[in-house]
Amino acid sequence: MVTGLGAVTPLGNTAEETWKNMTNGVSGAGPITYFDASLFKTQFACEVKNFKAADYIDRKEARKMDLYTQYALAAAKMAVEDSGMDLDKVDKNRIGVVFGVGIGGIHTFEEEAGAYALTGKELGPKYSPFFIPKMIADIASGHISIMYGFHGPNYATTSACASSTNALADAFNLIRLGKADMIVSGGAEAAIWPAGVGGFNAMKALSTRNDDPQHASRPFSASRDGFVMGEGSGCLILEELEHAKARGAKIYAEMAGAGMSADAHHITASHPEGLGAKLVMQNALDDAGMTPADIDYINVHGTSTHVGDISEVKAIKDVFGDHAYELNISSTKSMTGHLLGAAGAVEALASVMAVKEDIVPPTINHEEDDKDEEIDYNLNFTFNQAQKRTVRAALSNTFGFGGHNACVIFKKYAE
Repeated sequence: MVTGLGAVTPLGNTAEETWKNMTNGVSGAGPITYFDASLFKTQFACEVKNFKAADYIDRKEARKMDLYTQYALAAAKMAVEDSGMDLDKVDKNRIGVVFGVGIGGIHTFEEEAGAYALTGKELGPKYSPFFIPKMIADIASGHISIMYGFHGPNYATTSACASSTNALADAFNLIRLGKADMIVSGGAEAAIWPAGVGGFNAMKALSTRNDDPQHASRPFSASRDGFVMGEGSGCLILEELEHAKARGAKIYAEMAGAGMSADAHHITASHPEGLGAKLVMQNALDDAGMTPADIDYINVHGTSTHVGDISEVKAIKDVFGDHAYELNISSTKSMTGHLLGAAGAVEALASVMAVKEDIVPPTINHEEDDKDEEIDYNLNFTFNQAQKRTVRAALSNTFGFGGHNACVIFKKYAE
């Protein structure tokens, strides 16, 4: 069961604000403010706005953390509070943390390595003693457990842009296996720094629509030219049903199933026929004991890249057949940008809220005459405006560099 939500995203610094702006079709994109991007091919991103780590973390401790970890702790704190758990009564030995990140402390690494490059050869290495613990990918989950004294299973998942969906899948399985009563799970990322933007630019993965950032992320449109980098964190509290009922927890939705697969095709490109995407969705349906007809909404990976969008549509049509035309499909990355390792958690949160509220958030930035001949527009991509409908179950896709695919399904909880 999902019993708590927290988020820090380009659309808002709470789950509620994020969801409100998502359903209103708000873009989180704008010029990069973290550094002078004037020499970069891409000069914009979906940054988190007005985030103050001190609102969630002791100032002294926050200085020992990379920004991605600060985001993770903030989202986790909000999710724990939202869950209503009584920290004096729960068995902390039975509460774990599984948190995903694709890159980790890239800002810390760039800062420390850059300082050495400038002065190290003359003055000798002067690395911070916090360099390694700020940078490493597992440290967010460690900090969350330390903050609350949670002694259950604790680790990070790293599978590029599928990282936090893999975290949710692992958390789900740990609870099913009886290894924990509750898991704090999600993902975080903060890669909007020169090395992050420059690296993705070198791959020609990012949009370069510098004159119109808010309309740059345009999944399933013919004029799409790459993804828009985002940042932030999403966190879900997953909880065993009887444990949740015993403490009178509110239940947003039931996590019904999870799937994983590999494209086994290319280090960065999706399989052109969507074979891995097809397999991961079918695996998730099988795990949930559900049929394609049980799904009403798919929150797609939908990054706004040429091959990726086409291959995902092919996979959906292969798996769902005629029912594909009864579904709502949307890419919330059109608004949040691509949060990399945090994408799956934020999109899972959107899927949970769609199930709870019976609202499908839109895919923004599509123009009627901007159609790709390789995409079937008879499908309902929920273009430009949210749609109200009964959402019995929602499926969320994430695909990562290396061919990693992960998929989770949430459905209405029936008492």
